Amino acid sequence: MDPRQPSRRSLIKAAAFIAAGAMSKSVHAEGVREPFFLTRGVVLTPSDIETLDWPARAQQAGLTTIAMHIFPHQIAAFVKTDRGQAFLDACRTRSIQVEHELHAMSDLLPRDLFAKDPTMFRMNEKGQRSPDANLCVNSKNALATVCENAVNYAQILRPTTGRYFYWIDDAQPMCRCEKCRGFSDSDQALILENAVLQALRKIDPRATLAHLSYGRTLKAPTQVKPDRGIFLEFAPIHRQYDRPLSDRAAPGDIPAEDFADRSHGEALDLLDANLAVFGSEGAQALEYWLDMSRAARWNRKNLRELPWHENVFLDDLKTYAQRGVRHITSFAVWLDGEYVKRFGDPPLNSYGAGMHRWQLAGGKAVEKSK
Repeated sequence: MDPRQPSRRSLIKAAAFIAAGAMSKSVHAEGVREPFFLTRGVVLTPSDIETLDWPARAQQAGLTTIAMHIFPHQIAAFVKTDRGQAFLDACRTRSIQVEHELHAMSDLLPRDLFAKDPTMFRMNEKGQRSPDANLCVNSKNALATVCENAVNYAQILRPTTGRYFYWIDDAQPMCRCEKCRGFSDSDQALILENAVLQALRKIDPRATLAHLSYGRTLKAPTQVKPDRGIFLEFAPIHRQYDRPLSDRAAPGDIPAEDFADRSHGEALDLLDANLAVFGSEGAQALEYWLDMSRAARWNRKNLRELPWHENVFLDDLKTYAQRGVRHITSFAVWLDGEYVKRFGDPPLNSYGAGMHRWQLAGGKAVEKSK
């Protein structure tokens, strides 16, 4: 036997050592579990951000994302200020992602354009063109204007995640002209979103865009298909927050024509119908668990300690996890410096901890034991 060649015994030992190492790596890989909820976020207005150190609080709670909310021109003005830049710097330092969830239509299609071209704007039920809300999605000029302005704002308000949120006007009707009336408000919104997404991708190849299922667009679209990169954002503002969504018999909580008496069961059916159209990949629940403005019925005179029902929140997470919804955020408007001064810290750590209990294992959502 050539002494320079390894012996049979040494080869066997080496093979066993390699196999053991491979097995160890395999076990380790299988044992690694990533967080199930990829987005763990809050939605805030500039005044909330200016009066409280939200990046630090978000990091402490294990959140991933802060989204700035209101109209595009207001957020654009804020980020140009010293405080706005300091906020963005703090988010970068603490590895907090920044997004922008925007009531966008009045900025993307300025109302003063009505005098120039009324056909860009929606037709109401009386057959009259009106600049009161939204647009006519069958107007080429309207779509071109909206897309151009969406791109312009994207140059200023570039989300760190590539996820954009340009919403239609808040719970307002879409167009009823002869070309549009055959399409539901959800279908009209999706026509618009498909066009905006294609425009955004010319400057941001990784861009994705939300379809907001809320108010008049809670029902799933039936005639228009989402382009790849359109993801579902489900916002059940009408529900109750002292009873979980899984309580199908619970009636709605917001008395408005769009949501009147809509039960939790109906909300879940609407969620499932939307997921059937958009899929669960990228889908986000936009909730109101932490929304002081909603709890106060959008009147600061009603400011009080936030009603926090942790058992409801945890049950809701299970409802979303079971459906493959991996992006979770909540309005946290008016949880600001004044709130903390009067009532103490909000339940942000409980909010973050609840989401951290869910992990992805074997391709499924798994809840860790308490």
